[in-house]
Amino acid sequence: MEKQTNIIRLANGYHVWTRKVGESPIKVLLLHGGPGLTHEYLENFQDYLLPEGIEIYFYDQLGSYFSDQPDEPELWTIERFCDEVEEVRIGLGLDDFYLYGHSWGGMLAIEYALKYGESLKGLIISNTTASMKSWDKHLLELRNSLPAEVIERMEVLEQLGKTDAEEYLELYWNFFGKKYFCRMESMPEAVVRSEARINEQITEILLGTAAFKVEGLLEDWDRWDALQKIYIPSLVITGRFDMMRAAEMEEMARLLPMSRSAICENGSHLTMWDEPESYFKHLITFLKDVEGGSFDSE
Repeated sequence: MEKQTNIIRLANGYHVWTRKVGESPIKVLLLHGGPGLTHEYLENFQDYLLPEGIEIYFYDQLGSYFSDQPDEPELWTIERFCDEVEEVRIGLGLDDFYLYGHSWGGMLAIEYALKYGESLKGLIISNTTASMKSWDKHLLELRNSLPAEVIERMEVLEQLGKTDAEEYLELYWNFFGKKYFCRMESMPEAVVRSEARINEQITEILLGTAAFKVEGLLEDWDRWDALQKIYIPSLVITGRFDMMRAAEMEEMARLLPMSRSAICENGSHLTMWDEPESYFKHLITFLKDVEGGSFDSE
């Protein structure tokens, strides 16, 4: 397996980490979520895509563990991250490539397609939202579906400012995370590793600190009206049990002019882990259909 690490120097003087794995004319750049997580939780992409002759690029966004981590809060905006992706593309010499984005990475991929879409051959938007307000609404619905005694206890801990307490985190995971974040019996080691290295400053600035509400800089982010401007072959994919509403992602696919949607019926937010066979089959089929000139939207 060919691996090539490339450190990209950004215009602001900081450096970001990338690694190419494989060798193929079909090239996919991966945008991780968080914001502030690492590429590590996407490591299983190589297990499924490399055997199919697909070249992938792992990449830690600025502030994430393998890249520089400046203590400059003004850097953490979606606009700057979008421009960073373009700098990475240029640094890697990518053109006519596929951009994949998961969760926050999916939002970033939408922004990139709107601003720099001429470089893209295809777009894969995974487990994300087109609007933070609509995600807030869905999160509230999911929260209200929890057992009454769990909601009551979580509210007490929230009022006491103890959302980082072990009790709160256990309630969140046992009644919410196991259903909507990752439906496996135990969290994959790569996911645990990535979460342990999250840059919480980035997460708090962009999303805030509340578990069920966005209160950071992304609070008013909304791209529903812009999706129709993305004339790029696109795949919109998620799990039926994702914390992002599956029906909303199907609507995103309807608005994108050249797109298809895929819902993995047993998957959650980490569909690539808890329903990998279905998830990667959809990804590989999309890539090969575009490559073969047989892609058709739904």
